[in-house]
Amino acid sequence: MGEFFGIIGTGFINLMGLLGFNAELMGRYGPRFLDGVVVTLELVAISMICGGILAIPLAIARVEGNKFVSRLAFGYSYFFRGTPLLAQTFLVYYGAGQFRVELESLGLWWLFRDAFFCAVLTFTLNTAAYQAEILRGGIESLPVGQMEGAKSLGLSGVLAYRKVILPQAIGIGLRPLGNELVLMIKASSIASIITVYDLMGVTRLAFSRSYDMEVYLWAAVLYLVMVEIVRRVWNVLERRLNRHLMLSR
Repeated sequence: MGEFFGIIGTGFINLMGLLGFNAELMGRYGPRFLDGVVVTLELVAISMICGGILAIPLAIARVEGNKFVSRLAFGYSYFFRGTPLLAQTFLVYYGAGQFRVELESLGLWWLFRDAFFCAVLTFTLNTAAYQAEILRGGIESLPVGQMEGAKSLGLSGVLAYRKVILPQAIGIGLRPLGNELVLMIKASSIASIITVYDLMGVTRLAFSRSYDMEVYLWAAVLYLVMVEIVRRVWNVLERRLNRHLMLSR
């Protein structure tokens, strides 16, 4: 893996040199930028996966839960979709310090004292709210007979969702889920404010030492490359998983 990123890093540095970028600056900070890309991808991947797991019970609670549970799920979604991600990040990162004694007694301070894990937690809670709404829309778009048919076959509610409802709802929501992934990649730059050395964190560090605005152009190019790769991969995934829908048209 290290050799792979080394080759990619060398190619990136050579490409930037050919495009007229500052070769000396690129040689000094290019490897750090590649490290920042890796941190960004790790942050987004972990947050999206954990957020997706949390989104499933939230979406089901919105659709199937009693009024109290449904309102709790709605309140969660309303808060995290209606407030800035930056404010949420500050609440977790700086707010946790106000409860250090309690967190240490629970054995959780190791988690909240690490900026990366605070960013992962915040991004997970945030994207879970958006993914839950996407899944809820997918579930509600399915015919009512889907659940009734599953139950008539003897499937329990859990199995019905696992085998019948959720696969279809996820298929319907693949495109908005892809959009959410792209938005998370761009929003991940917020983590740099709490000293996470993701791509934007490395960019800010490089600028503070070189005062060369060119480093922000590098960051923009790298974000664009990441988004374009994700977009193309997601399009292939969507076509594969929804090929039965395309054949039925």
